[in-house]
Amino acid sequence: MTIRAAHAAADDWREAAGRCLAALGDARDATLGFLYLSDTLEGDPAEILAHFRRETGVRHWVGSVGVGVLGTAAEYLGEPAISVLLADFPEGEFSVFSGKARAPQPGTRTPSGAGAAHFAVVHGDPSTEDMPELIEDMSMKVASGFLIGGLSSSRGTTYQIADEVLRGGLSGVVFSDRIDVATRLTQGCSPVGPRHVITQSQRNILVTLDGRPALEVFKEDIGAAAAGDLRRASAYLHAALPVAGSDTGDYLVRNVMGVDPHNNLLAIGAYVETGQSVMFCKRDGETAREDLERMLASITAERGRPRGGLYYACLGRGEQMFGRKSLEMEILRDALGEVPLAGFACNGEISHDRLYGYTGVLALFY
Repeated sequence: MTIRAAHAAADDWREAAGRCLAALGDARDATLGFLYLSDTLEGDPAEILAHFRRETGVRHWVGSVGVGVLGTAAEYLGEPAISVLLADFPEGEFSVFSGKARAPQPGTRTPSGAGAAHFAVVHGDPSTEDMPELIEDMSMKVASGFLIGGLSSSRGTTYQIADEVLRGGLSGVVFSDRIDVATRLTQGCSPVGPRHVITQSQRNILVTLDGRPALEVFKEDIGAAAAGDLRRASAYLHAALPVAGSDTGDYLVRNVMGVDPHNNLLAIGAYVETGQSVMFCKRDGETAREDLERMLASITAERGRPRGGLYYACLGRGEQMFGRKSLEMEILRDALGEVPLAGFACNGEISHDRLYGYTGVLALFY
């Protein structure tokens, strides 16, 4: 299998596309393309997609718009850019799906005899209200239970690509079990206190934790300095919901939406239930780098050098978390080598059967 990737920034989308096509070279054997367009790139996405299809001869495409796009050792945030990856996956071993084209049913086989629905790369519309349920439902339709991808991000209109430009819902590509892929998740936050049990809640409002007023517990965990300015603290302190059954300590990060000092209540960006666990965490660049390097060391020790891959990072990561433009992508390059990579800055990252925040999700093809 051959994988090629390219990325370029330019005010004119045709110039950026031309640079990408020149870097990709002869793509006549490619069967599937991943196309990521920044939201500041002027032009009709359908026209851009048609241009890449015509110039490469690749019929099948998936992708998204993002406030930034990612490539090998490079990130383009807030500037017009394109990132593209082409691969010659065997015909019949993948299937593009959307609301207009159904994914292979569980248990079906490809012409080679492989299980047709094993793993999926997906893109979603952040305005779709039941997105967490759609993600969970889709994960049950692939044998591994694993999805990776992200929600589109844009300061204007969001859209996804699944052989055409679409809006709403979930779309992407399903792979058979003949395609060798490995995936990992890296967190961007670190806990600031212990786990607590939610002993009383109302929808997304924490009333009591461990039998004590929720806001009181929150203030104790974050410390006196942060508790003295809760409005400012809520910009970098979050609620973390541990993932049940995770053997790597994964947790879902959700924003602190508001506080009620009079009633000692705390509102977060997720519905919760009595008996559920919660802890608090902070966005931390140093911890994020350490976790990214740990994750990369683990996957390279286990699997070696990949042929190429995809990386989906929260739009809250990048330069504002790592301190310098493209540093996050350079860390990936240093660990993996000069392998072809593409991806985008997401408004929510998808891993396994859940929607995450402030994370990086990596999929590598071997």
